[in-house]
Amino acid sequence: MELKGENQKHNSDQEEEITTTVDWRGRPSNPLKHGGMRASAFVLGLQGFEIMAIAAVGNNLITYVINEMHFSLPKSANTVTNFIGTVFILALLGGHLSDSYLGCFWTMLIFGFIELSGFILLSVQAHLPQLKPPPCGENELCVEAKGLKALIFFVALYLVALGSGCVKPNMIAHGADQFRQDDPKESRKLSKYFNAAYFAFSMGELIALTVLVYVQTHSGMDVGFGVSAAAMAVGLISLICGTVVYRNKPPRGSILTPIAQVFVAATLNRKQNCPSDPSKEQLHANTDNPISDNFVNPQLSQRFRFLNKACIKIDPIQENGTNKRQNPWRLCTPNQVEQVKTLISIIPIFACTIIFNTILAQLQTFSVQQGSSMNTHLTKNFHIPPASLQSIPYIMLIFIVPLYDTFFVPFARKFTGHTSGIAPLHRIGVGLALATLSMVSAALMEKKRRDAYLGSGEIISIFWITPQFLIFGISEMFTAVGLIEFFYKQDLKGMQSFLTAITYCSYSFGFFFSSVLVSLVNKVTSSSSGGRGWLGDNDLNKDRLDLFYWLLAVLSFVNFFNYLFWARWCSRNNNRTPGAASPPGKVDGGDIV
Repeated sequence: MELKGENQKHNSDQEEEITTTVDWRGRPSNPLKHGGMRASAFVLGLQGFEIMAIAAVGNNLITYVINEMHFSLPKSANTVTNFIGTVFILALLGGHLSDSYLGCFWTMLIFGFIELSGFILLSVQAHLPQLKPPPCGENELCVEAKGLKALIFFVALYLVALGSGCVKPNMIAHGADQFRQDDPKESRKLSKYFNAAYFAFSMGELIALTVLVYVQTHSGMDVGFGVSAAAMAVGLISLICGTVVYRNKPPRGSILTPIAQVFVAATLNRKQNCPSDPSKEQLHANTDNPISDNFVNPQLSQRFRFLNKACIKIDPIQENGTNKRQNPWRLCTPNQVEQVKTLISIIPIFACTIIFNTILAQLQTFSVQQGSSMNTHLTKNFHIPPASLQSIPYIMLIFIVPLYDTFFVPFARKFTGHTSGIAPLHRIGVGLALATLSMVSAALMEKKRRDAYLGSGEIISIFWITPQFLIFGISEMFTAVGLIEFFYKQDLKGMQSFLTAITYCSYSFGFFFSSVLVSLVNKVTSSSSGGRGWLGDNDLNKDRLDLFYWLLAVLSFVNFFNYLFWARWCSRNNNRTPGAASPPGKVDGGDIV
């Protein structure tokens, strides 16, 4: 009888999982017809082409705003970092709209076309001379783009940012939604999908940084932006082609309201005594909230104990022998409270990756200009566009990622028992350590380049700065994939797109912090550098970019040890008290020893 009951429970769990996803007509999805790697392949198509389109713009944007818009180097660098930062912070909007109102598919479709319109407008402006400032004369000062010309440029740029920001988190989440975490076989495929998503990302970046940057350099930025628009259109076609095989998770209503209810209820009940071991009768059992139905008979943990007051009953429950519905802003379920605690506990992990993405910002701005000051010629008639330097790690990664997934993950799984080979928190830690080495390499190479030029006028080969790109590429493979997997697999039902969006916010904060750091460093160092600052000139031979890289290396080193502390704290606090059941397929981030 006990075995039969367990089988019945397993079958009911399967039925519940199946009915929580629907096909394109809104009917319950069929696991034999919908989902799986076949469905996720169409999403990977969009991901590859979308990153190809925006990477070609973002990675060479600094060259365009300097040569065509005639912005200064610091303003150009800030324009690029602010643009990329906006892309990633708007991921929160895309995640919220998807989980709450539109669903992943419709969010990607709507904002994909908005992104496409931005690429088209950029191409039109780059093509028409009357929409750009006049070219610089030999003995004339360059006229910076202002007024209507600047307005058109920024409107086009931020249409791309709005579209891309809202599309990005939903590509990852929608692809991952094609797999059921309660099925061991599909759970392993989910880990494979995250690696496949990074492979698609690497392929898109590689093509953008080679073929598309070559087109921009030799055929003009107008043609380059046009090719980006075409790539985005192909990605949208790929998304639409998979419509009939997708397993869609319908939106569950506002995902922010249940979170806000916990904080409001805990505040209103702040004067109440919180029982240390509340009984089942003392807990509210309503599970109407979209993030509150993941666990079976949970016990309130002692972490963030103040929030437990949101579960204290004040009003009588029974009135005339019938149950009285409680005000959700005064009384919350234990599930609801525990999931808010989970959300709070993973914020430090997110914060520890901000410095990592500040380093990434330098590779897309100053390192490109660094390459422009070096010898880019392979032969007399062929030279490497500086923006294509960033393709070096992706050339390597398109080979490493399949090898990692095919050989390393099964090998590591035998020792760790983890479906991903190594736990996401371990993977993030490896990436953060490598990021520090990347900045050390960048600082050493920049000093060598600058000393060679100032000492003898020698312009060294551009290949001297490849190690910093190579090391950071491997670092990104560990950190980015580990962070997305860690957040997606958290036990917050109905919030997968929003959680994925939070990981992209790390990019945003990193790029915004880069802008602040550049301005702050210039201001602080101007008093000791003849009023110019480390990064005050448009000439890297006069600037001290090497010292700026050393500063980032120190910040990254300190951040790594900060991460070790918070990763251990998060591992301990995410262990639930006895009697709190985790959902099927729940994968921990892994303990940091």
